[in-house]
Amino acid sequence: MTLPLRIGIWALVHGNRAALHDPEEPYDASWARNRRLVLEAEALGYDCVLIAQHTMNPHKPELGQLEAWTSAAALAAETRRIELIAAIKPMLYHPVVLAKMALQIEEISGGRFAINLVNAWNRKEIEDAGMVFREHDERYAYGAEWLSVVERLMRGEAVQHDGRYFQVRDYMLRPTAATRARPRIYVGGESDPARDLVAALADVWFINGQPLENVQALIADVRRRPRAGAPVRFGLSTFVIARETEEEAQAEYRRLLDLAQQDGEIKAYVRANTDPAVVMRKTQAKFESVGTNGGTAAGTVGSYDQVAARLAAFHEAGIDTLLTQFQPFEREMRRFAEHVRPRLRAMGATAG
Repeated sequence: MTLPLRIGIWALVHGNRAALHDPEEPYDASWARNRRLVLEAEALGYDCVLIAQHTMNPHKPELGQLEAWTSAAALAAETRRIELIAAIKPMLYHPVVLAKMALQIEEISGGRFAINLVNAWNRKEIEDAGMVFREHDERYAYGAEWLSVVERLMRGEAVQHDGRYFQVRDYMLRPTAATRARPRIYVGGESDPARDLVAALADVWFINGQPLENVQALIADVRRRPRAGAPVRFGLSTFVIARETEEEAQAEYRRLLDLAQQDGEIKAYVRANTDPAVVMRKTQAKFESVGTNGGTAAGTVGSYDQVAARLAAFHEAGIDTLLTQFQPFEREMRRFAEHVRPRLRAMGATAG
């Protein structure tokens, strides 16, 4: 069964998504802005928001950085419908503590909370805090054990666990989720260990923006892997530039691409602190694009009709959660809601 396409946004946890020096979008990663952004997104009909997790700004340490989990808790009390997805790097929180936090935000939100496990790419953020930044495959082994404990705790089970990384004795958390078995689990990452983890424990796999044929191959690969329970669902990140005409969209794309060239120092800083084994960076290097997590590599630059058709094709391929990025964010988020979403609805991709 094909589920309706759910459309969400990325919170601006570290400001601009395409280029730092944009006169049309001054840098602002504050709580006040993100609160306004998410409340407006909910009013416009967006279905979810991903709040990425960083403790220090990964692009430029002196810039502001929103904290994911305190913000998610505050947004849970302020919103009424939108799903709140908070990213988590397993090495930052013991699974018992994280599971308790997740269940508390689940209660505050009335059953609209989700976690997004990411195994981290920023070595500096972890090592400068005095913690161990494990190598790529070991991070996934650690993350898999961590998530297996969190998943059972969020279900309300009495957990006995004697593993390589964690020992938990007769631990049970209350209250549990009131409206469902537990908060939803999203997982990011595209390496082979990441795909195994997705097949084992994820409800939804987040795929970074890339061409349709790549995404089709990734979905097919995960669907072939052993799986217990309901099938994995699939999400996609993409940066959208939509205009009345393709020429107008391409002009805006070139504007952002030119502005992004001014961020050379920032990009060098990010490269220096990135684990070279991270598949996301290798994939992004293959494409000219703007935005993060694949950006425009999914081909979502064009006229309103072209962008809607492109997104409908991803939906037909199996994507049922779309995470959008824009710049300037608020203006383009409104444009998408006004012009692209009605076209998707007319195609039968989104709910009415």
